[in-house]
This record gives sequence, structure tokens and C-alpha cells, in this order.
Amino acid sequence: MASRPPAPSRSRTAQPAAARTSATPRKRTSSSQAPKRAPAKKAPAKKAPAGRVPAKKSPTRATTSRTAPTRATARTSAAGSTRGTSRTAPRKPVKRTTGARRSNGGLFVRLFRALGRGVRFLWLGLAHGFGAIARGIGSGASDLEPEERRDGTALALIAVAGILAAGMWFGVEGWFVQWTTMAGVTLVGTLEWIIPLTFLALAWRTLRHPEDRKSTGRWVIGTGALLLSIIGLWHLARGASTPSDGSAAMSAGGGLVGWLVTAPIVAAIGPVVAGFILVLLLAFGLLIVTGTSLPILRDGVSLLVGGRRDRDGSEAEYEDRFDDEYDDYDDEDGEGFDYEDERARQPRRLAGDEPFVNPVIDGELHPAAALMYGVQQAGLPIDLESALRRTEQVAGDSSVLEQMARASADREAIEREERMLEEQLERERLERELLAEQERADDFARVQQDLDRALRVPAVHPGRQETVAVVKGPPAPERAPRRKAEQLPLTGSGMYVLPDMALLNTGPAHKTATKANDLVVQALTEVMEQFGIDAQVTGFMRGPTVTRYEIELGPSVKVERVTALSKNIAYAVASADVRILSPIPGKKAIGIEIPNTDRELVLLGDVLRSSAATGEQHPMVAALGKDVEGGFVCANLAKMPHILVAGATGAGKSSCINSLITSVLMRATPDEVRMILVDPKRVELTSYEGVPHLITPIITNPKKAADALQWVVAEMDRRYDDLALFGFRHVDDFNKAVGSGRLSAPPGSERVMRPYPYLLVIVDELADLMMVAPRDVEESIVRITQLARAAGIHLVLATQRPSVDVVTGLIKANVPSRLAFATSSLADSRVILDQPGAEKLVGQGDGLFLPMGANKSMRIQGAFISENEIRAVVAHCKSQTSVAYVEEVTVPAVSAKEVDADIGDDLDILLQAVELVVSTQFGSTSMLQRKLRIGFAKAGRIMDIMESRGVVGPSEGSKAREVLMSPEELPQLISLLRGE
Repeated sequence: MASRPPAPSRSRTAQPAAARTSATPRKRTSSSQAPKRAPAKKAPAKKAPAGRVPAKKSPTRATTSRTAPTRATARTSAAGSTRGTSRTAPRKPVKRTTGARRSNGGLFVRLFRALGRGVRFLWLGLAHGFGAIARGIGSGASDLEPEERRDGTALALIAVAGILAAGMWFGVEGWFVQWTTMAGVTLVGTLEWIIPLTFLALAWRTLRHPEDRKSTGRWVIGTGALLLSIIGLWHLARGASTPSDGSAAMSAGGGLVGWLVTAPIVAAIGPVVAGFILVLLLAFGLLIVTGTSLPILRDGVSLLVGGRRDRDGSEAEYEDRFDDEYDDYDDEDGEGFDYEDERARQPRRLAGDEPFVNPVIDGELHPAAALMYGVQQAGLPIDLESALRRTEQVAGDSSVLEQMARASADREAIEREERMLEEQLERERLERELLAEQERADDFARVQQDLDRALRVPAVHPGRQETVAVVKGPPAPERAPRRKAEQLPLTGSGMYVLPDMALLNTGPAHKTATKANDLVVQALTEVMEQFGIDAQVTGFMRGPTVTRYEIELGPSVKVERVTALSKNIAYAVASADVRILSPIPGKKAIGIEIPNTDRELVLLGDVLRSSAATGEQHPMVAALGKDVEGGFVCANLAKMPHILVAGATGAGKSSCINSLITSVLMRATPDEVRMILVDPKRVELTSYEGVPHLITPIITNPKKAADALQWVVAEMDRRYDDLALFGFRHVDDFNKAVGSGRLSAPPGSERVMRPYPYLLVIVDELADLMMVAPRDVEESIVRITQLARAAGIHLVLATQRPSVDVVTGLIKANVPSRLAFATSSLADSRVILDQPGAEKLVGQGDGLFLPMGANKSMRIQGAFISENEIRAVVAHCKSQTSVAYVEEVTVPAVSAKEVDADIGDDLDILLQAVELVVSTQFGSTSMLQRKLRIGFAKAGRIMDIMESRGVVGPSEGSKAREVLMSPEELPQLISLLRGE
């Protein structure tokens, strides 16, 4: 009963609908179709209880289904009266006016509508035209780079300064110039000449420091304080006039600005104190503009007034400061030389930097020079005045004159060495331990005695009152070690000096955002809107090669919806190399890495100068490049401890190897790191031939490379024997003990205990080695990678064919760090990284770095170094010392896998079999039986002999054996078998 009251209202609304539906067929259908539509007119009356069907269904749908009223009634009865009422609400527009009323007002309505549309069209056309012009001008300005905008700003400031100077300085006529001059006089009075200078200073700073945005606020504050204080002081000096005194009096002082600055202060504290406050404001502005703090200013004043001793200052003052201590040095109650005070007076060292312990000066040096250097190293005083007096007494000797001539010739070289030495000494952080007082006394007495004896042969530059050391002398006194790996004397004479960073070029500044990035953000936003995904681009991190765009998803949005759009995103940004990270490690966002259309070049010099490299003083730190966020990436090869570098041709693998080698040359001496370079291609690493870090010439023969790997295994065993003998777990601890003198050779042994340098083995093409001697090479590599970390031996394996037969499972299991450049297939990426991703890299140094212990790879842009830079670094290294090779590295080791050492009478058959197998590249026992007409037993024995000689590989069941030698190597093999 409750559902009956709404029924009349629904029937009333159904009648106009029925009338409309009956009228519509007569206008749109033929007479033949009218009888078929007659039953549809009664449908609304039958469906009166169902309020929603007549309003929603078209006439065609009403004629085609007679079961619709029954379904509609069931639905509406289940929904209740409320649902029926809510569905009829949208049908209010059905109540239209009658035909008579439409015919009376339709013409005027149409006229007004047409007129309104015309006016609206004209207005929108004009608005769109002006908007397009404005947007074109704005987009043209936005296309300019930030540097170009800053240059334009600086030029505009110079133009303003020129206009102001024309009127204020030179009195140029013109209404605009006169107006600006009058305004300047009104503002600052007779100091109007300072206004053009201010604009020129702004322009100069904009041109001089275009990238320095951080100090802009500091510079503005400091300049403002300077100007206000100067104008205020000038206004006070001119009488502190007020507006009541007249405009002429105001213009004679500091103008309106001067009055605004001084009036409140003078009224509050008087003119005298106001002047003092303005002087303090002037000093504050100077400190802010120059970036100087009060402590720095205080130190500078004390340095100038107090006469603090400079690093290269007078040694006589240095001696007088400690006269009282040295007079009582040998007394029983004397304290001796105060090392702590002297160390406190020395310049501050860089954190983590330590000097060489026993440097050897390069060149023919005077004995006094070496002893003086030893005295300076030990921190002992030098009596230079008495030495000069003794020098003058023998200056007329002919032998002395010869030494003087030699000194004049070698003076520049010696001064250069002294400067380099001084730079090394400045990097000292602190001494590891203090010398005992008795040892200091003994050192002092011995050095004084040797110094007196050595100075009997002086070397004085004619016409100048200064000493020059020119003759080589005895070594400096021993000191306590301060490095993990003490530097050893090299085979060539001289102290090794690392190459200067100036040899490496500097790259352009990193760009944080460009116009191309904004276009990509717009394209990504449009893709998300087109596919109805509630996601937003929240930011991006621009790298040198790719930019990572961060996308945050809305609630209840699956990550898979975004990852499924990888091809659509690639289409939208016009790039096929799109990589999606879902999610970004450590962030609640999805990362989309898209290559930059304007790539940046990462130079090795920039990476080595960065804090990532300078903050780590380990000699094995190598520069890799930049990550996707623009940060520099360096890696310690000693902590990797081995790395696999792989990629297709032209992907950047060779540049990476050059960066690793050059990084070691720039940061390590030959006594710290020695290298073995294997270059089967013969052209990749030839630039490093003759570098003193090498222990053998660059190896180009794959067979000798296998022998070198076996020598590395033997060297590793020797180092482990020493570690086990002396009870150390790492070679660094062993080197530290050797350097401090705590280790000595066993009784009866003539061995000289020396620290072990790091040994870096770089194989440029692993595939060539695996083709020649796969079993020997794999066995050596596996043994090295398993055990060599504690022995200080590290391996770098590079290949452009990362297949499973080259990078075997055993090699991958023991090489934890990987660096993959662009690969040609997904399978190669899985071989290198055990995950996909490398196949989507763009090449030219774009790589994925997976360090030891990391779960996610890091995308980097490898550093680049040119051939000219490599030649400059290598030339410097060669000039420091000569190279010392170890002949035993490439000597073949005695093979222990000979099955039958005595070939006996089967030599002829063996030679025929070898020639047959190598020429046909098919190793089969049945083929030997047929071709040589021998039995199965002898054919099997011949095959075993060839396997022991490395001609064929091991047996693979019913398959033919793999032939390991090429036809070009056949003559050499036959000569070897014959014993020639």
C-alpha cells in the first residue's frame, strides 16, 4: 500500500513521454513502419509501476523487447519507492512548452543566440590572437639557457649604468638623462655619482660569477649595508639636514636616503653615537661582501703585526726560538726538543693525507741537501749562520767553483723538486707515534756531526747570499713510519712525484634542468591522463646521460598499471630506451629513466677532483663517472675486490678500463701498486707501455697471459706463506709491521723484509684467453678470485662477449662486483648482472654498476679520458723513474697434466694427427682411426696426448672434442713437439 501514492505522479510524467514517442515515429519513419510501432504506445501504461524505463528507453528499444517491462517491474519493486523517485528526477526537461508557445518565441531566441555567438566568436578570436603572441614571446624567452639570461641581465645593467653615467658624470643633455640626474640628486644628494658604480658592480658580479647563486643574498646584504652606511655618514658630515631646511640643503648632503637613514638614529642617540653605529655598519658590509669573518681578520692582523714565521721564512729566527732547549739538550734533567710544540706550529695537514717516509731526491744532490732535508723531516734545528761562515771560508777553492757551476745549471730542477717535496710535506696529517727522547738526542747528535762534515764542500750561487744543494749525499735519518704501505726506494734514482691534476681536462658545469626535461614532464603527465591513471610527476633528477622522473601514485592505484605503459611512454617521449624502476630504492615513488636529448660529457679529471675521490686516500680508489642524480661515483678496487666489466662493442668498456688505469697512475706510486696488463687486441693498452707501475711488458699473447696468471697464483701463495709465518691476516697489517721495523727475517736468512705492493691484474679481453686455454685460465682466475683478497691482489676482467662459455659459473661466483655497459640481448644482461636492464642502455658509457653486496644496480655514466691526457700522464710517470720488470712473470710453468711424457715411436703418427685435427678443426677418435688407419686404442692414446698438449679439449662423450688451437699456430706446435 505504501507504493501506491507515487503511482499517479509517474503516470502523469509518462503521458507526455507517450505523446512524444508517438509523435516522433511519424516524423522519422515511413508509413509502413507505423503499424509495427503501435504496440509501443501502450508500453508506458503497462510500465507505470516502474518509474525509470519509459524515460530511459528509446522507441526502437521499446518495440524490440516485450520482456523489458517485466524485468523493470522486478527491479523497481526490489529497489523500493525511493529508487523510483530518484530515477525520475532527471526527466524534468521533458516538460516543454507547447507548439504554439515555441512558434511565438523561437525566432527572437534564435536571433539573439546568433548575435551572441557572433560577438563571442569575435571576442575569443581577439583574445586567442593576443594570447598566442604573448605565449610566443614568453616561450622564446624560456628557450634561452640560464647562462644566456644572466648575460642579458648583465648587459642590461651595463646599459642602465651607461645612461646614468652620461647624465651624472658627463652632463649629457636630454630630457630622460636630466630626469634621471634630478632623481639621483634627490635620492642621494651629491653622492649621485655612486649610482652608476653600483649598477656596474652588479653587472660585473653577474658576468664574473654566473653560477654562484648561493652568495647572491650575502652580496646584496653586504652591498646594501655599505651604501646605506656611506650615504648616512656623508649626510651626517654635511650637517644632517632635514626636509624643513629645503631641497637645496638636502641635495647638498645625502639626499632623501641619507635623511631616512640618519634621522631615526640621530633623534634616538645623537649624531656622535649615530656616526659610530654607521661606521660599524660600514665594517659589517665590508666583511659580508668580502666573505671575511672576524677570526680570519684577527689571524691576518696578528700575522702582519706579530711577525709570525712563514713556512719558508727565516731559519735563524726558528733556531733562536729553541736555543735554550738545545743548549740543555744532553743534560739529564733536560726535556730535549719539544716535538708536540713544533708539530702544533706546522701548517695544518689535510685529513687523511700522509707523507712519504723515506723519499729519495731525484738528481745529483749535495750531501748537505740530503742531510738538511733529514733534519727538517726529524724536526731538528739547523745552524745556517755558522754553515754560511764556513762556506765563505772555502768559497775560493777551484773544486768549489766547479760545484758552483753545476749548482747554477741544476738550480731550476732542484727548486722544482723542493717545491714538489714541500707540497708532499704539506699533506701530512700527524705523526703516528713520537720518537723516544734518547733516540731524538742520538739523531740530533749524529745529524749535527754529519752536517758539519758535509758542509765542508759548499755550493754557493755566485753573487747571491743563499745556499744551493747540488751533490747527492747520504740518506736522511730513519723516522717512524706513517703510512700503511711504506714507499720503497725505486730502481731509478729519485723520489716519485704523483702526476698533477692539471694534466686532466675540466668538463662543463652540470645542468640540473633544461627545456627538454620540462617537455618530458608534460608528456608523462599527458600519458597518465589519457589512460586514466591517478599519478603525478613529482620531480626529476637529471644525470649526464639519463634523467630519472619520479612518479607518485594515488590511492588504490596499482604499480603494474604504470609499468604496463612502458611502450606508450616510450612513444610519447620519442625514445626507445625507457627503463622503469618500480619502485625507486628508498623512495615511495616509481622511477622512469629516459635518455637526455642533450647529453653531458663526464671527464675523468672532474671525478678525480671531486670530494668522492679526494676524501678517500687509498691508492686503489678508481673514478667511475656520475650517477643518474649527477653525483660523482668512485670505487675502491681493494674492496670490490674483483670486478667484471662487460658490454658490446662501442658501449664504453675501453674507456672504463682507461679510467681505471689512469686513476691508479694519478693516485698511487709504483711502490704502492704494481700492474699486469693483458691486451690480446694489441691496440687498447699500448699507450701504457713503459709505465713504472708495470712488472712485465704489456702481454698480447694469450698463451703468455695464461702463464702470467699462473705466476700471479704463485705470488699469491708466497704472500700467504709470509702472512701465515708472521701471524697476519691481511697484507696491509704485514706492510705496517714491516714499515715500523717490528718484523725481521728469520735467523740465518739473508732476506730483506719489504712491504708488498698491491697487485692489479687487468685483462682487457677474457674471451681470447678462454679460447686458447680455457681450463688453465679458468682455474687460475677462480683460484685468484677466491683467495687473493687478503694478499692484496685484485682482478679486473673485461669482455665484449659475455656468453656463458666465457663468463662461466665459477668465474661469476667469485667475482662479486659487476659493471655492465650496453648489451645486444637480454641474455647477455642476465649473464653479467643476473638481472635484465643492460639491454636498454643507450651506449657511449651508459652503464649499470652492481658493487659487492648490493641488491640493485646503479646507473652511471662512465668517465671519459682522451688520448692526449693519457699520453701526458704516462709521460710524467716515465719521467719519474725507470721501469723494473720481473722476468719470471711470462715464463711458462712446468705442466703437471702430462698423460704420457714420452711419445716414443709414435711421434710421426702424432704429428699427422695434430695436423689433421687442427687443419680440419674437428677432433674425433673415429676420424683418426679412418684417416690414419690405426686401431681404437692407439687413436685414443694419440687423442689423450693432444689433450695434454692443449690441442683439443676434454672428452664430451659421443661428441667430437673441441679444437683449442688455430691453423696459424700449427707450425709452432709441430716445432714444439719435435723439440726444436
